Amino acid sequence: MAGWTAAPAAPAALAPTGSGADVVGTVADMSADHVWDPSLPQGLVEYLAELDEFIESTIKPLEQSNDNIRFFDHRREDARTDWDRGGLPNDEWEALLHRAKRLADEAGHYRYPFPAEYGGRDGTIFGMAVIREHLARKGLGLHNDLQNEHSIVGNNVGLLLMLKYGTPEQQAEWIDDLAEGRRGFAFGITEPAHGSDATHMETAAVRDGDEWIINGEKTWNTGIHKASHDLIFARTSGEAGDGDGITCFLVPSDSPGFEVVEYLWTFNMPTDHAHIRLTDVRVPDAAIFGGEGRGLAVVQEFFNENRIRQAASSLGAAQFCVDEAVRYAQERKPFGKPLAANQGIQFPLVELQTQCEMLRALIRQTAALMDRDGAFSQSDKVSMFNYWANRLCCDAADRAMQVFGGLGYSRHQPFEHIYRHHRRYRITEGAEEIQMRRVAGYMFGFMKQRAPKGVRES
Repeated sequence: MAGWTAAPAAPAALAPTGSGADVVGTVADMSADHVWDPSLPQGLVEYLAELDEFIESTIKPLEQSNDNIRFFDHRREDARTDWDRGGLPNDEWEALLHRAKRLADEAGHYRYPFPAEYGGRDGTIFGMAVIREHLARKGLGLHNDLQNEHSIVGNNVGLLLMLKYGTPEQQAEWIDDLAEGRRGFAFGITEPAHGSDATHMETAAVRDGDEWIINGEKTWNTGIHKASHDLIFARTSGEAGDGDGITCFLVPSDSPGFEVVEYLWTFNMPTDHAHIRLTDVRVPDAAIFGGEGRGLAVVQEFFNENRIRQAASSLGAAQFCVDEAVRYAQERKPFGKPLAANQGIQFPLVELQTQCEMLRALIRQTAALMDRDGAFSQSDKVSMFNYWANRLCCDAADRAMQVFGGLGYSRHQPFEHIYRHHRRYRITEGAEEIQMRRVAGYMFGFMKQRAPKGVRES
């Protein structure tokens, strides 16, 4: 929306290093006409334009062919869901996503955040925040689907974890497969009786010679229907509530005693969220990932890296809803005048736009600081924008539905899809109450900004 005041560029001291450094800057306007703040470095302007061209020339034609649009129009949940196979994602849907990722990889986009030695662009946390907001602001499409973290610019946190926490042997086995997308692992942290309270997990592992025997249950184990392995977090020492003594194991999902109890149906189907049970599952000592008793560091690294990217996507989706509501309010003329002339329409959208601007500033400042000081340096800010971005997106989708009236209620608009997905995030990405509790801990001195024991920040 033209006319917004350009914010100053990020201070040079906060600039990320490496070939991804050209992403530093502040975007004052990421609207559909791409009117950019002139202080934004040219490298980022050119790369976002390159992504846009790739979407138009390669991804959009694929989206429109063979009725693939059924996965994004009013038929989307039905087309995506295999109702006769536990509500899992349809094979054709996942094959289409895989095809889009491979095309993006061939074009040099999918591995943007990876180190250059693995085919990436040494992308920074800041760069990913800018890019993910940009893609989500385009709305639903094969270029970026927030329901399952699909994107032409990969959010492969698994590779980043492997590079930081994997043993040399694990890295030799996994890095190429993770980079190529040939296989991956799920993330088994949440338990049926202990949702956000990860330190009270009941899953336990006991050493037996050179092996470990794991018993317990995990729920909301996303992606296990395709994953060859599961990162299982289990207590190996200490007491419930202790941060130390939790160990992460890289467990093959076809191990004897590894059972998928059910796939949990949700209101943003399809589902790939499994409840799994481990009964005397044996893994070798070499399956330990990140060091014995230091699994909580892996959890927190994953959360901080992933949640800033997810918050940026939520911001982009919220901005899409606001943009669409503004556009429609200018076009629709009930009772002889545009909806946009009514303050009852204007003021709620002004409130939402103001929140988008403030959230954008917080996310980008935090991303720059994380690039400079490490992923654990800004945990309070991560919790702040984590819960606020998801709440904002739900509010923006709800308001867009209201502005569109009957059309907003119909499935020919994407607002209900956006709402349902981000309403889920208000729980599954760390419940709002837990995130606020964490922020309060930092505010009142109960918690400190530091990496978990045994982790050295880069």
